[in-house]
Amino acid sequence: MEPTGGLNDIDQVIIHDPSADAPVELASLPDKELIEASDEGLLPKISAKGIRPLDAYARPSETNPGDIRVAIVVGGLGIDATGTREAITDLPGTVTLAFAPYGDRLVADTAAARVAGHELLLQIPPEPFNYPKTDPGQNTLTANASRDENRGRLHWLLGRMTNYVGVVNYMGARFTSDIGSLAPVMQEIGERRLLYLDDGSSARSRAAEVAGVTTPFLRADIVLDADLSAAAIDDRLNQLRAIARERGYALATATAFPITIERVAAFAKAAADKGITLVPVSAIVPRS
Repeated sequence: MEPTGGLNDIDQVIIHDPSADAPVELASLPDKELIEASDEGLLPKISAKGIRPLDAYARPSETNPGDIRVAIVVGGLGIDATGTREAITDLPGTVTLAFAPYGDRLVADTAAARVAGHELLLQIPPEPFNYPKTDPGQNTLTANASRDENRGRLHWLLGRMTNYVGVVNYMGARFTSDIGSLAPVMQEIGERRLLYLDDGSSARSRAAEVAGVTTPFLRADIVLDADLSAAAIDDRLNQLRAIARERGYALATATAFPITIERVAAFAKAAADKGITLVPVSAIVPRS
């Protein structure tokens, strides 16, 4: 199903605190040098000049040596209109937003998120255990599919939206534990110079091993909202802060539940006072 909605459909009003720093607005239209037209939509690619989508669509981030950096990725956007709107408007632009490929307003919603300063990721659905009883969605990448079948599915997924810096798995414990199935998918993601973010939900994932040095890779340290209580989420945020203080940076993933948005927004508001610099996910990608 082709995404519907257009840039003129963006109808939410974003109000900024005049006492705060000037908001960062990111371009909502893709760079024509970074797209490949296909039957499945506009696919991201590296430009003829070597510019990566990962760099071109990154939110600018200025940090100083010694800064303690925290990146938070909130996913599950694009399906529920209310949750999507609240994530875009209630979370600061330094929080990265991940969109599912199935929303019918992806053009409008992702444009609104970019205008509000959010860096974007695309959620892709690798096969979980107990599939298809547990089904992450259309064009799931499966271990039993051929390389060409998964490549076609990946292209369909990548073509649902533009202006994203990389992909993050949604479920996928079986697929990401199968090196033979995962390797061709990871190779294509790397060739398109996108980030692969492992959401940290599966201890069996071999994604880091498969990514190697050819695909920009990160793995989340913590899933914030496996337990949907305010106290549990706050406890996870405190753990995230401790990891960042120990290592210099930390990364968490979460889903756009109302309580998650509320607690992440509160954490973000207090971050600077606690010596934490909140950064987009691209800011902690290794630069080698």
